[in-house]
Amino acid sequence: METLNLSRDCEAVRIPAGDVITLPSGTEVFISQALGGSFTVQSPSYGGLFRIAGQDADALGKEIPEEARIAADPSAPLDQRVSAALRTCFDPEIPVNIVDLGLVYDTAIETSADGLSAVDIKMTLTAQGCGMGAAIAADAASKIRRLDGVSDARVDIVWDPPWGPQMISEEGRKKLGFE
Repeated sequence: METLNLSRDCEAVRIPAGDVITLPSGTEVFISQALGGSFTVQSPSYGGLFRIAGQDADALGKEIPEEARIAADPSAPLDQRVSAALRTCFDPEIPVNIVDLGLVYDTAIETSADGLSAVDIKMTLTAQGCGMGAAIAADAASKIRRLDGVSDARVDIVWDPPWGPQMISEEGRKKLGFE
């Protein structure tokens, strides 16, 4: 585990509850996992585990990953930015993003007259008893809300159709060693 102090205030999602808090500059954290530019950290001062988004990698002294750069690019189409943001979301127990795991079933973007968009995501989990569901959904919603031009994001966890390993993308299968 790598130990460091945050270089600036940083939004974090508490695991597994999904609460969003701000960890202040100088907070000591231990990086326990880094997937897709997203970081799982432990903070002795705040007790527990937190997920820090890739676009906040600089607060950890890390480089911002490509998917986070696409998500942050206001010149890219919103659907591409939403997809990129979702590809930075992981179940901490599985080293494949939620899109390549086949967990994202539907993405709907509705733009209002003021030009801002509401994004609705329907996703599932690999198992109904997954204790990380709230944290994964909160992470996805938080990342989408941060996109330029988005006024709101809602992530609903659904169970129909039931998830199965056949839903994993070819890229996800390769990462998991299935192919």
